[in-house]
Amino acid sequence: MTETRLREEICRLGRSLFERGLTPGSSGNISVKLDDGGTLVTPTNASLGSLDPARLSRLSVDGKLISGDAPTKEVPLHAALYQTRGAARAVVHLHSSHSVALSMLPEIDPRAALPPMTAYYLMKCGLTALVPYYRPGDPAVADAIKGLAGKYSSVLLANHGPVVSGDTLEAAVFAIEELEETAKLYLLLRGMNPRFLTREQVADLTKVFGLEMPEHGPHGPPSS
Repeated sequence: MTETRLREEICRLGRSLFERGLTPGSSGNISVKLDDGGTLVTPTNASLGSLDPARLSRLSVDGKLISGDAPTKEVPLHAALYQTRGAARAVVHLHSSHSVALSMLPEIDPRAALPPMTAYYLMKCGLTALVPYYRPGDPAVADAIKGLAGKYSSVLLANHGPVVSGDTLEAAVFAIEELEETAKLYLLLRGMNPRFLTREQVADLTKVFGLEMPEHGPHGPPSS
């Protein structure tokens, strides 16, 4: 896909996320890795609902601004995911309500913020890590992401919001939407003793769809 088309896709999908209430005001940011190693990033203080393709931040391989408006303060967060997730070509970070609410619950396991509730959650998100709270834009969040060693494509930032990487921009958007819907399901069913997918069902999905997930708990993939 050409850079011109990628710019248009960032704006189109950003507007879709905004219009459906998945990230309010000027919250949230999107980036796409380019063939030359640089990135296109949404600007700081920009609403995803009204992005201008020509004003997106164009960064060099070493993160310097080449053209466009000043980039989001969350560039270190995006860079850490690209560094640790070799196949990642896009990163989406939102302030979606249910995912933020989930990140604030005391019982959440940092190694698996959500149980295996649905097949599509596992297929699109795998397991989701929870990292501690950091001030927005704090470079320390990059170290927290790097500490996950590339094992997670979906991450919750405590008291902040979800961030997801994908091998395409569309894949990252679909995954973060699935994460938000699964967080909503969790909140709706909290305290009701719902039925989750069994270890065997998770193993079947892993085998059939070639999923790569960190081993975790009684519902995780079986040990080899």
